[in-house]
Amino acid sequence: MAPATVSSVPYKVKDMSLADWGRKEIELAENEMPGLMSLRKKYGATKPLQGARIAGCLHMTIQTAVLIETLTALGATVRWSSCNIFSTQDHAAAAIAKAGVAVFAWKGMNEEEFDWCIEQTLFWPDGQPLNLILDDGGDLTAMCYNRFPELLAGIRGISEETTTGVHRLYQMHKEGKLTMPAINVNDSVTKSKFDNLYGCRESLADGIKRATDIMVAGKVVVVCGYGDVGKGCAHAMKSLGARVIVTEIDPINALQAAMEGYQVTTMEEAAPLGDIFVTATGCVDVIRREHLDVMKNESIVCNIGHFDSEIEIAYLKNRKDIKRIEIKPQVDKFVYPNGKAILVLAEGRLVNLGCATGHPSFVMSNSFSNQVLAQIALWDKNAKFEVGVHMLPKKLDEEVARLHLDKLGVKLTKLSSKQADYLGVSAEGPYKPEHYRYWCRSRPAGRTDPAEFQPLNPASGRRTTPAGLRAAPATTRIRRRR
Repeated sequence: MAPATVSSVPYKVKDMSLADWGRKEIELAENEMPGLMSLRKKYGATKPLQGARIAGCLHMTIQTAVLIETLTALGATVRWSSCNIFSTQDHAAAAIAKAGVAVFAWKGMNEEEFDWCIEQTLFWPDGQPLNLILDDGGDLTAMCYNRFPELLAGIRGISEETTTGVHRLYQMHKEGKLTMPAINVNDSVTKSKFDNLYGCRESLADGIKRATDIMVAGKVVVVCGYGDVGKGCAHAMKSLGARVIVTEIDPINALQAAMEGYQVTTMEEAAPLGDIFVTATGCVDVIRREHLDVMKNESIVCNIGHFDSEIEIAYLKNRKDIKRIEIKPQVDKFVYPNGKAILVLAEGRLVNLGCATGHPSFVMSNSFSNQVLAQIALWDKNAKFEVGVHMLPKKLDEEVARLHLDKLGVKLTKLSSKQADYLGVSAEGPYKPEHYRYWCRSRPAGRTDPAEFQPLNPASGRRTTPAGLRAAPATTRIRRRR
């Protein structure tokens, strides 16, 4: 156990004078986040999170501010840090601090400050520790397990926001290291098929354009990875008139990309062709030095995966004959000895949050509604979660979707009793079986449909699945990077 470096300061943000600006934007966002506002209305009186001490580690944005104030409206006390050194919106952090929430986040912190901020969320002023984790990427979870294991017995559970963090949870469970229930929020349909797809479809272009002012039409854009995030990125670039090339390891995803009209090839072939490169894999060493060396002059390289491990930025930084020129914050030009230059956005971290403001409020309402429901489920004393990684039931997934329909003017068709009987479903839902694949979704690593509610067997790394179905082994470890 490492000694805690918890400070007595109630918060630490960049500039409290930004609080009023932040509050105005929070109020705008609330109008675009009907799911969260509906949950406040539904559960505000009963306070289902009363007594919960939630430590959160998730991008400190305007949308996250609405999530935080929803959790507190439902009875929780909250301490917060950001899960990325560049993603904090300082006016959002200031507004939340002014409202009385302990927040430790500012844009442009270093690695040491990043860890310090997470530590500040572990203990409350009266000395009591956290009893729930709300994580994005797994760094808060990792700190509790690796540095403060004495806190684990008092933590009711974890809800995890993103693909990378979910990978880490499945790996922990496979190795027998997970000691509490965790809810995989990422693979809720109303998260992965909306936030990952539609959110990235809008925020990627926003980040690239704010950073570079480049015209995308006519350019060759290489999208590495064609999962939900990659699909959104490819669609965004194609819609702006780019010629899109996709790289993939999965034959199913590669076939999907080809059927959408994209050229699918290897990074070795794509590197000399692209004008803009976007990594969206959740893996490591996707764009390496041999790829960077053969790129065109003024190629733009960026990442929209959670960690900064997808692009070998260290090669550009450490090679002594390559000159680094900061164009502006989060935009760096690396100039080779022959004069060729590569533009790197957000130092290889999340481009949509480093160079812009992330996903739109509406789609984040989907994701964060799932987080609120997950926290309520974990805190419910009547819920009997086993140690393992769990999914929210489809009925709650449908509830989250339903909460967002009125805002868009959507009118649902209602099943008659005859129709419901014919389909073998309840007229009130859920309408699809657990193994239904919305938009031919790829299977999340570490889990196999339709046995998605079955935790992994720590000894074998596999699930108990119905006869005839093959269980997928858990994914390999994703190393901790930011």
